[in-house]
Amino acid sequence: MPMAFVLINTEIGAEEEVINELKKIGNVKEAYVVYGVYDIVAKVEADSMDKLKEIVSWRVRRLDKVRSTLTMLVVSG
Repeated sequence: MPMAFVLINTEIGAEEEVINELKKIGNVKEAYVVYGVYDIVAKVEADSMDKLKEIVSWRVRRLDKVRSTLTMLVVSG
């Protein structure tokens, strides 16, 4: 099953709001507010690589108050 970790930068103070929206996306299996360069780390899984790309591009990245993302596709685990 294709999986990715998505590092997310949000607008200042919007971390909890974005986490709550991420939890509404069924393919987002985990999401955490973190300290450091990024504000949130989300684990996303899908049935196919095309579906995974679609979820990240059209659902996660399009959330209000998401400023930028960095997606790391998992190749082995």
